[in-house]
Amino acid sequence: MAIHPLTEKFRDRHFYDAHPELVSNHLARFFKEEQTTVFHEMLSPDFHLDVYMINDPEREYNVLVTSGMSLLEMTVPDVVEDKQPYRFAELMMILPKDIEFGGTITGEGGNDWIINLLKETARFPHHYDSWLAIGHTLQATEDMEPYDPATEYRGVVILPSVTFEEDFTTLSAPDGPINIYSVFPLYGPELEYKIAHGYNALLDRLIEKDAREIFDFKRESLL
Repeated sequence: MAIHPLTEKFRDRHFYDAHPELVSNHLARFFKEEQTTVFHEMLSPDFHLDVYMINDPEREYNVLVTSGMSLLEMTVPDVVEDKQPYRFAELMMILPKDIEFGGTITGEGGNDWIINLLKETARFPHHYDSWLAIGHTLQATEDMEPYDPATEYRGVVILPSVTFEEDFTTLSAPDGPINIYSVFPLYGPELEYKIAHGYNALLDRLIEKDAREIFDFKRESLL
C-alpha cells in the first residue's frame, strides 16, 4: 500500500504527545465540561488536530481552540535569539453565538469553513518548516482566493487576544510554553496593506476602527 506523502514527511518528527492532554486540562480550568464540544478529526495524514468549541452561557461569544498544533515544534528561525517561548502554539477564534456547526465531525456544513480555516492555519508552519507568532499573516491560497464562497476573507493575521488574559493564552508545558494565539480574518486589501506597510500599521488600523476580536461575517474594512 502506498504511503501518503504527508505521512512520510511527518514519520520521523518528534511528537510531544502529552500536549493535547495539557491543552484539554488547561481548558477545563476555565470552562465546564458540559460547555465544551470537540470537533474530532477522523483521518489525519500528518498529525491529529481537533478543535474545541466552548459555549459558556455567561459569555456573549463562543470560542474555538485547536488541539494538536503543539504536538510538533515549530521551526523558529535563528534570527530569534531566544526560541524557547515561540516553539509551541495553538490557535483560537472567538465567534458570535449565532454561528453554529452541523456536528462534531466537520464536513460540508455551511460554517465548517471557519473550522477548516483554523486547522489550515495551524498546519501551515509544520507543512512548510516555518512558524507562526503575533504579527504573522497568511493568505488562504496562492492566488488570494477567499476561504469559501460564503466569505470575502482571503487571509488571516495572528494577534494577541484582547478578550482573554495571559493566564489563558499561555500554558506551561515541560518542553516550553504553549501559546494560544488569536486568529483574525482579513480581506484581500487588508492583507496587502499589512504586507506593504507592516504589522504595526495594520495594528494602528485595528485600533482606529475599534475592531472587535469576535468574528464578523460583514465586518467593516479597516482601510
